[in-house]
Amino acid sequence: MPETNPSPRRAPSKFPIGPLISLTGVVVATAFIYGAGHLKQTARADVPCGSAVELSKKLAPLAIGEVAALTMASKPLQMPDLAFMDGDGQPKKLSDWRGKTVLLNLWATWCVPCRKEMPALDNLQGKLGSDKFAVVAVNIDTRGADKPKAFLKEANLTRLGNYHDDKAKVFQDLKSISLALGMPTSVLIDGQGCEIGNMAGPAEWDSPDAIALINAAAMP
Repeated sequence: MPETNPSPRRAPSKFPIGPLISLTGVVVATAFIYGAGHLKQTARADVPCGSAVELSKKLAPLAIGEVAALTMASKPLQMPDLAFMDGDGQPKKLSDWRGKTVLLNLWATWCVPCRKEMPALDNLQGKLGSDKFAVVAVNIDTRGADKPKAFLKEANLTRLGNYHDDKAKVFQDLKSISLALGMPTSVLIDGQGCEIGNMAGPAEWDSPDAIALINAAAMP
């Protein structure tokens, strides 16, 4: 699959250059797309996200080193209430985490940078997961949940929930508001469901740089 160039803000890390994986002809062809116009109206800079503007400005100096590619939101979007499934096949929504700072991550087993990033996300959840913060990593493999479930088990990633959307609609929903260009995609979201920042590509999410930023976001 063709690769898109990583953000010019990315600091050197152990991840390969150009990790962003294009989904053209993979997810786009298989995802069920609808309601883009409604999502664009819902996800807009608005009064409920006023506090996210100040938080984004506060966090900007911390977007350095391993998280230098995090683009802070100058006009934070109210996130759509993304829908997916948990490991027991029960429906979940992004609003289930309302009140917590959330690092939303979209990944797939066919995405090599995603697989390399997952242990760091698992460690981040282990270190900082609480009533104030959660990593919500949603798999978008479109051929069932068995493969990602097996990957999580084999990699001993026990602290991340087995969240998945085998129609990849969560990707399309984020793409419709310009928050997803490829894989992996991460969005940092405040407790009111407002975007704080977003990243295209992988990061060392358990690094000191990331820990400092997440702590400041979760306990402003």
